[in-house]
Amino acid sequence: MPSKPVFLVSDIHLGAVSQETEEAFRRWLLHVKEAGSFLIINGDLFDFWFEYRRVILAEHVRVLALLADLADAGVRVLAMGGNHDWWGGDFLRDRIGIEFRQDPVRLEIGKASLLVAHGDGLGSGDLGYRILRLVLRSRLTRWLFRWLHPDLGIPIADRFSGTRHQLGSPDARPDDGRARFLENWAAEQLERNAAIDIVALGHAHQPVVREVAPGRFYVNTGDWVVHRSYVTIGPSGKPEMHEWEG
Repeated sequence: MPSKPVFLVSDIHLGAVSQETEEAFRRWLLHVKEAGSFLIINGDLFDFWFEYRRVILAEHVRVLALLADLADAGVRVLAMGGNHDWWGGDFLRDRIGIEFRQDPVRLEIGKASLLVAHGDGLGSGDLGYRILRLVLRSRLTRWLFRWLHPDLGIPIADRFSGTRHQLGSPDARPDDGRARFLENWAAEQLERNAAIDIVALGHAHQPVVREVAPGRFYVNTGDWVVHRSYVTIGPSGKPEMHEWEG
């Protein structure tokens, strides 16, 4: 385990959150550059992301530059595709220098073994969403979307996202059912596989660090939409929850 901690974060939803929230996140990235050895972004960094061949979304340039700086400084950066930004690819890998994964991944960090997944589409059930996800992630859908001008395609994606509407709605509530399902799913993975020490998820927007069994944890990094929460894993291998106030 490196002497500097591993940082985990998810569900920042850049592009839908306020400018002040994005500025706070950029300050946090500078903190990670100085204090961390490895950054895991566990899905939905962006509220929408699509890699056109010759176009990059202008609103994300400053965050992308900071991520490139982290990679250049020797901080390993892994970004998981979430349900809002699964369509990443070669630009993030080759131009920014980060690892980008679209499926759950096992990581060995020191003596700790992590199972990392964003959280959407896990387990069984929710057939409607699973069918929609297959359609949205198909080669044909991506090919067709690429032919839309970004000024047309991005507003369409915003309407599908719904994040901006939720942020502006006084009746918005956290999805406790989704949070309970993910926590139960994580506990099942830990029970089935004794080689896994930590299951790290996002997607639920509710920060959790729960010791399921001695020395074995379920972690949900929460979000930056409301909580500005993140998790660190130090040399002891024990995850700790934080809220950014910088």
